[in-house]
Amino acid sequence: MSKRKSPAGVRDALIDGLGRRNFLRAAAVITGAGGTLAGARAAAAATPPVTPPVTLPREVLQPRKGPIPGRHYLPSTPEQVTWGYVPALDARPVLRMRSGETVTVDSVSHEGILEDQGRDPVAYFGEHGVRRVDVLQDAVAIARDYARTPRDFDVDGPHVVTGPIAVEGARPGDVLKVEILSLVPRVPYGVVSSRHGKGALARTASGGAPDGITLDEVMPPVATDGRPTGDPLRYGNVSVFTPVRRGRRGVPSGVMKRGRRGEVTFPLRPFMGMMGVAFARGSGPTDPALNSIPPTLGGGNIDINLLGAGATFYLPVFADGALFYTGDPHHAMGGGEAALTAMEGSLRVTFRLSVCRPGSGDAPEVAFRYPFGETPEAWLPIGLSDPDGSIDGQGSDLDSAMRRAVVNALDFLEQDQGMERAVAYAYLSAAVNFEVSQVVDRTTGVHGVIPKEHFSD
Repeated sequence: MSKRKSPAGVRDALIDGLGRRNFLRAAAVITGAGGTLAGARAAAAATPPVTPPVTLPREVLQPRKGPIPGRHYLPSTPEQVTWGYVPALDARPVLRMRSGETVTVDSVSHEGILEDQGRDPVAYFGEHGVRRVDVLQDAVAIARDYARTPRDFDVDGPHVVTGPIAVEGARPGDVLKVEILSLVPRVPYGVVSSRHGKGALARTASGGAPDGITLDEVMPPVATDGRPTGDPLRYGNVSVFTPVRRGRRGVPSGVMKRGRRGEVTFPLRPFMGMMGVAFARGSGPTDPALNSIPPTLGGGNIDINLLGAGATFYLPVFADGALFYTGDPHHAMGGGEAALTAMEGSLRVTFRLSVCRPGSGDAPEVAFRYPFGETPEAWLPIGLSDPDGSIDGQGSDLDSAMRRAVVNALDFLEQDQGMERAVAYAYLSAAVNFEVSQVVDRTTGVHGVIPKEHFSD
């Protein structure tokens, strides 16, 4: 009779049989498959799992209220966020944790607290029927008390950035592995905004129409552009309040008016638009190189809607401790983020943060030099039009982003999957979709979606 394997022996056998990256995917369902190596192989080969269902809490998740699953907890207080800027390489951490530990962050959406909305979330959301007790206390505190940096609505990024978190042992040349374990809407409402001079159909800085459209097709309409007044409340920006309720088959959904024909509903797909590590040094906390809007090689405002619960985001490390930060919580977003924002809404997110060393096999090789995403179903090579954090003349060429996504996909397939490069190029053309991440963050983004089911170990 053969000896029963120890738990560690079973794990090693599974990794040998399945490959390291398929192990966690199989482990999630191995109990139902019988707990055997054959069962794990069957689980890994089965139809990929669907996106985890969205859970709506019974009440608004005020700070420290309700379930907090992480080992550590990081609220978004005025002292623990920066508004419109990301942490520099020498930033002071607001939390320290060990590699492999979990942290729950109460993120705060910028929508409803910005200057063009009155910088008073109680009044703004109250106009849309939200009770005072259902407005987040941390949003109120940030709008009222934030003073770490001066605010210039026309220059600063809009995002409330929480962090940074120092991860013990991380050093330049490593990768920070960010596993998104859960995402829970803190409030049953969100906001989608379109602002003059921004978005896919924005008027150019010179006042003309961008290539491909006419002035009559600019959104918001040119006639409503009140930016010359210098008063954000008179800019003519458009914010669409979007309540949440259960839609088809009971799925939590955003609801918008459809004119006289009723409503349009769409399912929530929460994700964090901003996940990053310190990348630039900056001459001060509001140095333009630290503006929260453009994504960089350190991640940041990456806006990839596939990076929801169950996904993993890999970030090259540039500072001791990595200095991870997050923000820009989204309830739902279409590819491209055309109008400028997603359905913005505060989320309670739990991450596991782990350090990956070069040569460990714990992260794709391309992730040691460029952000890279992964879901249970697919690998996500990323391309950015101008990823090095340039300040002037930000490159928004979507073709550049596409080319970089293809090169990073080729590197991944050659280095991590062992494909000959010419064959990999042919495979990408035959079987892989490249999707627009966003076209509105100065630096535009494209990501490929490489299905794991096409590969076998």
